[in-house]
Order: sequence, then structure tokens, then C-alpha cells
Amino acid sequence: MNVEELLRDTLREQAEDGPRTPPGFADRVLAVRRRRRTRRIASVAAAAAVVLTAAIAVPSLDSGGHDVRPLRGVDPKPATTHPVPSAHPGQSPVHELVAAGRTAMAAYYTQKTDWQSTHDGIRKGIGVRTYWLLDPKSGHYEKDTRWSWVAVAPGLRTAAVLERHLPASRIGLLDLTSGKVARWIPVDHPVGGLEFSRDGTRLVATTYSENPDKRIKMDNIDRVPVSVKPSRTGFYVFDVASGKGAWADVGVVRDDQGNEINTRQDFGFCRDGRTITGLQSLTSGDRFYDVSGREVSAPHEERYRTWFVKAGLSPDGTKMAGDFAGEKWYTSSWILDPRTGKHLAEVHGQQLLAWADDKSLIAWDIAKGEKNEFHNRLVLVTIGSDKEVPLSGFLKGTDGSAGRWEPLFADR
Repeated sequence: MNVEELLRDTLREQAEDGPRTPPGFADRVLAVRRRRRTRRIASVAAAAAVVLTAAIAVPSLDSGGHDVRPLRGVDPKPATTHPVPSAHPGQSPVHELVAAGRTAMAAYYTQKTDWQSTHDGIRKGIGVRTYWLLDPKSGHYEKDTRWSWVAVAPGLRTAAVLERHLPASRIGLLDLTSGKVARWIPVDHPVGGLEFSRDGTRLVATTYSENPDKRIKMDNIDRVPVSVKPSRTGFYVFDVASGKGAWADVGVVRDDQGNEINTRQDFGFCRDGRTITGLQSLTSGDRFYDVSGREVSAPHEERYRTWFVKAGLSPDGTKMAGDFAGEKWYTSSWILDPRTGKHLAEVHGQQLLAWADDKSLIAWDIAKGEKNEFHNRLVLVTIGSDKEVPLSGFLKGTDGSAGRWEPLFADR
């Protein structure tokens, strides 16, 4: 039985035998094994993001774009004071800089499915992102339709980009100030996803044999699009300054029953900058690799990470952002001890996205007294405080609806 027949039979059985599936269910089932609490609050799963702490200089375009060098390494003693939050609670999507502490929203994107064909009641299409990138000069987010994937480096000056048709045969290093590509890095194995290391000196690029954003949907059943058969082939690790890198053969991850998991199985860096993690596992714990693609043990401080919780480790490495809690407040999340996995605190927020400093985080959350899990906004939450600082306006619609946007954060 091929994937289309399997999908058709599965969705038909669900439609006949079960209750209506909630919006976003199909991709979430394929992407995560989510712990549930007495109150059902959905989190939007995505490739985990690492807190970034260094700046990258874009080469002068006049020089031919042959050099991309980090301005500095990781500061072992980061500044203890930061500017007041830059908040725009009346904007959604936001038009002006959103930032708190050491972290800024470097970009955001919306996503829709471009349906391209229909056969035997099954529609086939591609998930398409549209990005708005922060202009460092104006402090405004500017729409840029050229890219299918964007990863922003620490310092908010450089982005790694992929062109519209995935998987891509080259990686661009985009000067965010000029909006021009300073240099292209060609690849032998086509790329579908990118992420910078914490210090911004290296780039991991996930390779695929087919577009990882393919979607299929049955016309006669009211379901959101689901991903199709995964095609991940491995990853590159590039030195950003030289553009040199090596490819590692690491294919598709399957669960304990041998089933293939989500189409998009992007890789990312662990905090140590030496370990690569495959972020799309449904089994207990993530998979970890060295730069050659050999599977290794989890770094000590990331043994208890939850891959779909984007914030990860605090800047000082003493705390880990955890999963949804919902005990002390209707919406809240756990803060963990990264050494033991034990709960250290409960903090406001449906989903923890990025650390602003060692005690505060940027999160998605709903308003006090709100019951609609999708009517959420960006907020600044602090460990030990009952106060939330709104950073954006509320998202519109339900999971997957037009008007919903996804933020990308980087160290500023």
C-alpha cells in the first residue's frame, strides 16, 4: 500500500469512527508525542531554536563577498543590563521591533499551502512560507518573498537563506541591512533547512532528496494538510567564514514501531556547538550526533531538553525551559534543572520561545481569563513573578489560519 492509499484509508476511518479532529491535529500527531494535562492547551511544534550569542559581519559587497567573519566570540560574561523591552501590543503581525533583554525577534513568517494537483480525491501541494525580516536601519519588518527558509545569525546583521524551490542547490548569506546576498555557498546535496550555532561561526544545513514541505489532503474530508513520506538524507556543517563544510549521511528517523515520522526532520546545534541534534523524534528523547554523523550521547546539560520547546537552556546554563504545566495557572510552563530534569519553577506562558535573560523569557500566552488556546500573543514572563508584559497583539484565527505568524529570535 502506498502513502496515498494509507492516508486515504486512515482519514476515512477517522471520519467514520471518531469525533471531529481539532485543527492542526494531523501534523502535531506526526511531529510530537505531547504530554497532556487536565487542561488541554496546544503548543505549536517547530524546529527547536538555540539561543544565539554572537554577531556576524557581512562582507562588503564591493570586495566581492568572499569573506564572512564573526565580529566576536561568545562573551563569557554577558552584560547584566539590557534595554527596556520593545513592545507593540497593538500590532499583529508586528511592524516594528519586538525585543526583550538580550533577544530580539529577527523575523517572522506566515505559511500557507499551495495546492498544485488533485488525483483520485487527494490534493497535493507545497507548504509555502512568506518572511518579514528585520531591517536593522529602520527597526521595521520588511516583507521578502524571495526565500523559502531563513535563519538569522546573532547580531541581526546576517541571515542564511534558501531560494524558493526546495531542496536548494545553494545557500545564500544575506546582508540584512542592504537586502543583498553577499555570498553563495554551493552544495552537492540539496538543502531544505538551516540553523546557526550559538556563537554564529557555524551553520548546520539539513539535506533532503525531495521538498520537505510537501503536503497532501483528501478533498472530501475536513482535515488540515498532513506531511508526506520523509526524504532527509543528512546534514552539512559549514564554517561561516570560509564557506567550507563536510556532509554527513544521516537519513530518516523512525519511531519504535518502524514508522516514518514527520517530513521535515531538521537538524540543529546543541549549546556546546559540537553536537548536532535531530529535532523530530517521537521516541523517548532526541537523537544526537557528532559533526561526522556518528550517533553520540546527549550533552550532559541537554539530557532533559524537550525538542519542541524552543527556548532551551538559559544563557547561564542553569535552567532549562520545559513543557506545558498548567497547574498554578491556567496556562504555564515548567522551568527544569538541566542536571536532573526536576521542576525548579512554574512560569506563565503556553510555550516558551526564547530567554531574554537568566530569569525572563519570551513566550506565547493567552490573556488572563481567556479560554481560547489560539487567541495568544507574545509576552515577557519572569520566574517568580505573576506579571506578564505584552510584546505583540493577539494572533488571529485558529491553528493554520491566515493571519497567524511564527516568530524567529536571535541575540541582538
